[in-house]
Amino acid sequence: MDDSKKYWIALNLGVGQYLSEAKKAVDKFSRIEDVFKTPIHKLVALGINKKVATRLLSPYILKEAAKELKRAEKKQYFILTWEDENYPLYLREIFDPPRVLYCAGQVEVLNEPSVAIVGSRCHSPYGRVVAEKLAEDLAQRGLVVVSGLARGIDSAAHRGALRAGKTVAVLGSGLENIYPKENRRLFKKITEQGAVISEFPLDSPPLGRHFPIRNRIISGLSLALVVVEATRRSGSLISARLALEYNREVMAVPGNVTSELSRGTNWLLKSGAKPVETWQDVVEELPSPLKEQILSNMKKKERKDISLSPEENKIFGLLKPDSLTHIDEILEQTNYSVAEVLAIMLSLELKEAVFQSPGKYFQRRW
Repeated sequence: MDDSKKYWIALNLGVGQYLSEAKKAVDKFSRIEDVFKTPIHKLVALGINKKVATRLLSPYILKEAAKELKRAEKKQYFILTWEDENYPLYLREIFDPPRVLYCAGQVEVLNEPSVAIVGSRCHSPYGRVVAEKLAEDLAQRGLVVVSGLARGIDSAAHRGALRAGKTVAVLGSGLENIYPKENRRLFKKITEQGAVISEFPLDSPPLGRHFPIRNRIISGLSLALVVVEATRRSGSLISARLALEYNREVMAVPGNVTSELSRGTNWLLKSGAKPVETWQDVVEELPSPLKEQILSNMKKKERKDISLSPEENKIFGLLKPDSLTHIDEILEQTNYSVAEVLAIMLSLELKEAVFQSPGKYFQRRW
């Protein structure tokens, strides 16, 4: 058992949501073990809250940390600490990085270039389609899509990314307490193609105060943050503010001016955020040479001559690039049978001209 990790977990258990206390403890001691060997009056003299110092010196804290570490290892979760070489590089740059990260899935994706997509839990059909399409397009070009596994836009972003590449979910609860519960299947899929991370102990509940804390990780992990839909009191605006503090690019998808779900995004646009309509709008704001590499690869792909048969062209012309079309609508506008339409759709999917969503809905890729 890694003693260093045990001490880091103990620090995490002891400070709870008091992030500043963790920073004080780490800054004042060269070795994490020394925190737990220092008398309480000296910890308090160093500026550490007395309540936190008492917890850190409790005789049970290291035992609890050892149990936590053993459980994580049994579940095959990774635990990254501030001392680990593969701790996410971008997170090291923020003011109050998590000192411990629990990770389920592919830990290496945490150091790959990523873009955050966030938004309202109560999304509109427009918001869902935009979030899924944008996430898929970015993932298809090698970017990791980061979001919060919440209902609504977050879930849509994860689903879109999974169709074409990798995604990272940042929880406001522990890895053994997935919230919302209906996303447990999505959690499993993400671990297969990306990673789910949390700074909270394994059994931590989804407390309201956890989510603003969690948002700094979403913003900190990413090169840029895109808000798809948000009210003026949305937690997504907290993520946007944090992204600005961390010198990340902040963007927003324009929305219907009569919709409450657009008030937050439209306010961001009026405040200077870049409007996003397509994946190119996002990539153009990424740092060099990553931006040039992605755009160059896109031009090479566009040069490929994708030929469509007359039947494929006819079906392709009935689909839209910004919304889904049900197979029944296609059948109503053609004289093809269901079997013929499905065969044509399969051919178009193989040529990467369209993609299919659950329920026999289809959408053009361009």
